[in-house]
Amino acid sequence: MKTSIKPKPATKKLLRGLQDRARYVIEKRFGLDDEQKMTLEAIGQEHNITRERVRQIENFALNSIRKSDSFDEIRAILEELETIVDDLGGIVSEEEILSNISDDIVIQNHIHFYLVLGDSFTKHSENKHFKERWSVNDDIAVRIHEALESLYSELNVEDIVAEERMIQSLMEQLKDVNEKYQRDGVIKRWLRLSKRIAQNPLGEYGRVESQNVKTRGVKDYAYLIMRKHGSPMHFAEVAEAITQTFGRKTHTATCHNELIKDPRFVLVGRGVYALRDWGYKSGVVREVIQDILEKEGPLSRDEIIEKVLKERYLKRNTILVNLQNARYFTKDLNGLYRLI
Repeated sequence: MKTSIKPKPATKKLLRGLQDRARYVIEKRFGLDDEQKMTLEAIGQEHNITRERVRQIENFALNSIRKSDSFDEIRAILEELETIVDDLGGIVSEEEILSNISDDIVIQNHIHFYLVLGDSFTKHSENKHFKERWSVNDDIAVRIHEALESLYSELNVEDIVAEERMIQSLMEQLKDVNEKYQRDGVIKRWLRLSKRIAQNPLGEYGRVESQNVKTRGVKDYAYLIMRKHGSPMHFAEVAEAITQTFGRKTHTATCHNELIKDPRFVLVGRGVYALRDWGYKSGVVREVIQDILEKEGPLSRDEIIEKVLKERYLKRNTILVNLQNARYFTKDLNGLYRLI
């Protein structure tokens, strides 16, 4: 993002009127002279005073700066910064504001200093629902918070939502907001404010606690790969796809062991797995036939073969051998197979 903001010279002027200790506290608390910010506790230990006393000095110094003649000289900077925050969406995470302005950590620290000083900026502290964020539009801030919470409540823990659909869902809740905010880039930044909605490695959205989003191992990556593929895959294919897609070297044996233990996957043939979500059920061939006959009633040999092959990758002879099991199946006078 292009900006004319040059914070360091302006900051130097702002700090001139402060007493030495107050200036030192501001410089160290905000990291204005190096990348590292110091805590109240650390500064207090240096000066042999309490952290609360450091806080008082900081607050007094900030108020003194706001009342100084030098503060009027940075109005243009504050106005440009307000425009930047508004262009980014009216409410945006602190991390994104700073990274959009500069890659230099010290300059980012100066910009953070101005966010704290400016009366146009409202800070929203990080909590269990949202990241630390700043706003310049109170109405938008309230609307975004409510919309993101509503979006989260509509998601089931197993849901995975494509980015395009997620953007559309959020916009449906915010369709009456100012048109200048109705841009994909802004919507994505709003989505990133949430700590309860996140993207998986394929860019799909879901609840952050979902194993389909917060992937923890081979089985979770395998689920995403197979879901994207859309049809059963051999475990060796799955392992290769994980390696190629996510850059995670995956051994075929490891992949097979993980899939066979996870209830999300069903072994439907020799080394071929499908997702239970697709309607496949676990069980040996005989159990698959039993389940089909229980649901459909008596069927011909060819009808049974056709239905079993939709659930299992097998040879026809394997199905026929299982049909000859007289303990479970019988053939009536019409040539239809029934359950015993």
